[in-house]
Amino acid sequence: MTSRRIPAADQPVKPAPRLSYLVYRLERRIRARLDETLVRYGITTTEYMALSELRMRAGLSSAELARIAFVTPQAMNLVVRELEQRGLIKREAHPDGGRVLCARLTREGQAALRQCDRSLDGIEEDMLGEVDDATRTTLVEGLTLCTRALRPPASGP
Repeated sequence: MTSRRIPAADQPVKPAPRLSYLVYRLERRIRARLDETLVRYGITTTEYMALSELRMRAGLSSAELARIAFVTPQAMNLVVRELEQRGLIKREAHPDGGRVLCARLTREGQAALRQCDRSLDGIEEDMLGEVDDATRTTLVEGLTLCTRALRPPASGP
């Protein structure tokens, strides 16, 4: 019995990986590196994300931070309480009243965030080491557009 070789032209073409799969794998690798690096500062990746969001938009509630971080409100409540106990954030009553508390960075929180940012700078430099400036700009713009396109619809009137 002889085996037949299939000509190269008849070989199935291996499909390119889906973009969403590549983004997922990249996110997982970034997350692993962040987890390794941030532990030096006693900060988790979720805490870093919360601090980063508060730098961009002070006054967010725990529930808003939970939606941004894709964690449950209960999980974010624990994160926010821990950050507050360590003096990295402070919470104040919402200007409209009610039980909602709005979080803001303290000076200590800003200093901790700057330390963590330097670690993230190193991770991003490793990741983008072979990417030219024009491609970096295109990548940032493209990912921003993709993120906006998949943003959940605003709730409320």
